Amino acid sequence: MSTPLSGYVVNVSRSSTHSLAKYNEASIRLIAGFGVEGDAHAGEKVRHRYHVRKNPDRPNLCQVHLIHAELFDELSDFELQPGEMGENITTRGIALMDLPEGTLLRIGPDALIRLTGRRTPCSQLEQVRPGLRAATTERVAGKAVFKAGVMGVVVEGGQVKPNDPILIELPAPPHAALKPV
Repeated sequence: MSTPLSGYVVNVSRSSTHSLAKYNEASIRLIAGFGVEGDAHAGEKVRHRYHVRKNPDRPNLCQVHLIHAELFDELSDFELQPGEMGENITTRGIALMDLPEGTLLRIGPDALIRLTGRRTPCSQLEQVRPGLRAATTERVAGKAVFKAGVMGVVVEGGQVKPNDPILIELPAPPHAALKPV
């Protein structure tokens, strides 16, 4: 039996271009199996330019990017605003980085996201603020551990807006840690 946990949405963002920063919106619409309506990274197949060059037929495991607002608190010297690091949904009250692969996030009354992995911080973060890529990467036992948010796929669509509650359903054990996607 999974343990329900909760948090809430702080901000929602999207961008129709492949720019890193996304624009804050009053609400976004998630589409099952596709992602954020009107966002450049939405689609059934990979949309990130790097992954498209490698294998354009690969399933898109990065339909939705979520970052916990607590990361902005931790990185306060960088003076970051929601959407600047490319996230679609900024959360609060959830330890996103500690959730296992396959965790379900029920957001608002209708939307459901399944977590697929950790976001790999790319060199574009240096254009946001110098040093940001290093600040979102830790070394643990000689390996890079990324803390620039998590990625997911849309299981059930719906509108998402600031202050929407987020309910968490953990997958059945054994739990697998989120890996970079």
